[in-house]
Amino acid sequence: MKFLILGVILSIPAMGQELTREQEIIAMTILGEARGEGEAGMYAVGCLLKQRKQNSSGKLSYSQICLKKWQFSCWNPNDPNRSQLKKLLANSSAAKYAKRVALNMDRLELSFIANADHYCAVNAKPYWIYKKVLTKGGKTVKVEIPPVKVIGNHKFYKLR
Repeated sequence: MKFLILGVILSIPAMGQELTREQEIIAMTILGEARGEGEAGMYAVGCLLKQRKQNSSGKLSYSQICLKKWQFSCWNPNDPNRSQLKKLLANSSAAKYAKRVALNMDRLELSFIANADHYCAVNAKPYWIYKKVLTKGGKTVKVEIPPVKVIGNHKFYKLR
């Protein structure tokens, strides 16, 4: 069975279909980062993972991208979500959709997030959203980079 979301057809996992470990990590990352953002927000996180894989020229696996230190807060050692990820994958209402995205990474449309490779909460101001600009007077100032897309409570940026 197929499911149409955001113009992309995603396969619906069969009852009891087992995910690979790689797909589990993708789905848990999507749940940990965007389970409260609806399907569009979860799809966007999947797209971002795919964009980062493309940026690595395919050298990094999705697991390496998701688990890289300090890249996705749900995997940070001090994040309370981390200990709940397996449980969320088994029991949350959003898990079915997160699994669909994980099973269909090759079908995700990166244009949905304007090929963004970073994101943060709309109220966050991480250091990487700023660039240094030299003024006409020779002074260096920090300027905030505008996001390429805002989806729900997340701002998406293209930094590479």
